[in-house]
Amino acid sequence: MSRSMKFTLGLIAAAALVLAGFVIFLDPKEKQTEPAEASGSTSAQLVREDSPRLSDGGDVVFVEYLDFECEACLALYPSIEEIRAEYGDQVTFVVRYLPLHGNSVEAAKAAEAAGAQGEFEAMYKALFDNADQWSHQETSQREAFFGYAEELGLDMERFEQVYDDPVTLERIEQSAADAEALGVTSTPTFFVDGERLEPTRVEDLTDPLDAALEG
Repeated sequence: MSRSMKFTLGLIAAAALVLAGFVIFLDPKEKQTEPAEASGSTSAQLVREDSPRLSDGGDVVFVEYLDFECEACLALYPSIEEIRAEYGDQVTFVVRYLPLHGNSVEAAKAAEAAGAQGEFEAMYKALFDNADQWSHQETSQREAFFGYAEELGLDMERFEQVYDDPVTLERIEQSAADAEALGVTSTPTFFVDGERLEPTRVEDLTDPLDAALEG
């Protein structure tokens, strides 16, 4: 199956889940707005110095505002991984948080705590790969997140310290505030070099990357 077909099927699956009653693109806390453009990839609101990177491949910057508990983010995750595999040595991939569900903030805290030990990408993958086990639960999934940290071989005392540090929560809240300032109200939302994208097919993500790289 082609990457484009998988991306399209991911969008269809996400839409089907909406019809089935799941919150995906539009959370009760969200509302649809017209696309906004940032002033550029170095905009403080779009990419901050402490924003986690999945790669530092180059001057072209790909930003995804995500929620680890978002069904659409999960549906498109395999396609984003393929894009990263293709462009990761040329493009800097940045993650920003827009938590909109019950355990979304806790998941972001787990990613940040792993990132403090250089394992952000590993926790990013663990959260998506195990989403069916922890997402959309009414109770805290802290125990599950700590279990993933143990599986990654992290220093658990250090992990807990960062996880519970108020500064970690402040970074996540700052990301959400930046999203609001940029007019981002749904996940996933993508930017390439400050330009907000509205993808309906995978080429809507890769074509801007190609254009930016040809620059």
